[in-house]
Amino acid sequence: MKRHFKFRLYTTGDTRNSTEARFNLAAICRNHLPGQHEIEIVDVLKEPTRALEDGVYMTPTLVKLAPSPVQKLFGNLSQTDTVLAALGLEIIKA
Repeated sequence: MKRHFKFRLYTTGDTRNSTEARFNLAAICRNHLPGQHEIEIVDVLKEPTRALEDGVYMTPTLVKLAPSPVQKLFGNLSQTDTVLAALGLEIIKA
């Protein structure tokens, strides 16, 4: 049975790092988790209270909500191998 991944990405508007994080997360999910993921984007400029309540103090921040355990990653997610390893995913080489 395949695992289903749920991600929440905290961003700050259309800043370069936030835009890159959205793009990189989408590419990682498309290439490594096709049909096995959902992504929620939270813009802290629009929802600052939510970010603070969730303990997010810098952006971009990726939170893997499922499967357990919950994990947080920071930055633009450009180092794919590092992101995959941190999320416990096998690296698929082209």
